[in-house]
Amino acid sequence: MDIFAIATALIVLSAIFGYINVRFLKLPVTIGLMVIALLFSMATLLIGKIFPEVLNLEQQFIGQIDFEEVVMEGMLSFLLFAGSLHVNFSQLRDLRRPIILFATLGVLTSTILVGGLTYFLLQLLGLSIPFIHCLLFGALISPTDPIAVLGILKKANAPKKLEIKIVGESLFNDGIGVVVFLTIFGIAASESAHFDIGEIGLLFLEEVGGGILLGLGLGYVAYRLMKSIDDYEVEVMISLAIVMGGYLLASKLHFSAPLAMVVAGLFIGHERFRTSTMSEVTELYVDKFWELIDVLLNAILFVLIGLEIVILPFDNAFVVAGLLAIPVVLFSRYASLALPIALFQKKLEFVPKTNLIMTWGGLRGGISIALALSLTEVMSRNLILNMTYIVVIFSIVIQGLTVGRLVKKFN
Repeated sequence: MDIFAIATALIVLSAIFGYINVRFLKLPVTIGLMVIALLFSMATLLIGKIFPEVLNLEQQFIGQIDFEEVVMEGMLSFLLFAGSLHVNFSQLRDLRRPIILFATLGVLTSTILVGGLTYFLLQLLGLSIPFIHCLLFGALISPTDPIAVLGILKKANAPKKLEIKIVGESLFNDGIGVVVFLTIFGIAASESAHFDIGEIGLLFLEEVGGGILLGLGLGYVAYRLMKSIDDYEVEVMISLAIVMGGYLLASKLHFSAPLAMVVAGLFIGHERFRTSTMSEVTELYVDKFWELIDVLLNAILFVLIGLEIVILPFDNAFVVAGLLAIPVVLFSRYASLALPIALFQKKLEFVPKTNLIMTWGGLRGGISIALALSLTEVMSRNLILNMTYIVVIFSIVIQGLTVGRLVKKFN
């Protein structure tokens, strides 16, 4: 099956599942699509016991899709740019210090805590794996998904300061989390398993600093180009070129492409950029274009997450480990946010139960699964993939459906 046929099938399924959700389930879009896709896959597994050819057909279809490549090389740049394009820059600037700490210290602390607790948990279950592999799990499960929770928080009328903290942190910790994961991945892949702390620090700074600088550069290029013309069609194409060309350039330069896209999106979405470069017509078309891209790619992503279950190598012991990993991940996130919140709570007047809401509202998504799928067989891939999938499903369905109630309860 060629790329066009695969894309067509995914869009058709997304449209059908989306209709069923809006017409009958009425769940938040991303959650509803994934739930229906999960039910569809489970029904296929049951039907497959009677008619194996039906299950084989879906497995062959999903098996042709490289989930990691689709998410990391295809969707991520668009989703992060679209998400950051509509973030209120003034509010983000006011909360920049806690958000930076959440996205850096928080991710690193969570990675270490999840890795350490998972290592001891697996020892108790008789699933002994190297500690470095547990750190890989910690790194890939620590980044949160800004897209899945944004619509839910808006529907719950969450305070803007709380909303911007969760969304802002998620936008930046995706980029930081990918850098941390790739660093640990390189250590785990090294035959000698020896590494230089200074070298890793420089690599980290290169990835993060390079990504931020490139994002600023891309935003400035877009500013100069869009200011010199007044044609909404070409200006929409410029924004698209910035995302696609910028992501490719970041990959070639070994900079953090996700961070570059977030910074470029914030730059172009800034009120001063809009008022000085875009006419009202251009602003309308740019916003609607990226909203449509955002909705379409998220629909496909969450349908893919639901469909992936038919090809995952589930094992009873692995499932138990995944269920036990849920409280480990939640506790680690709560603990990793504690220090930044304590430092800024009085000065910035955080809303009540900020840590609890940010912990429960920190949903995991497609990036975690994509990173887990990138692991090699010698990196305990099947076990980590099972654990990741279970945590992500719990996060999106259970946490996603209840975080709105939690916000309303404390606000």
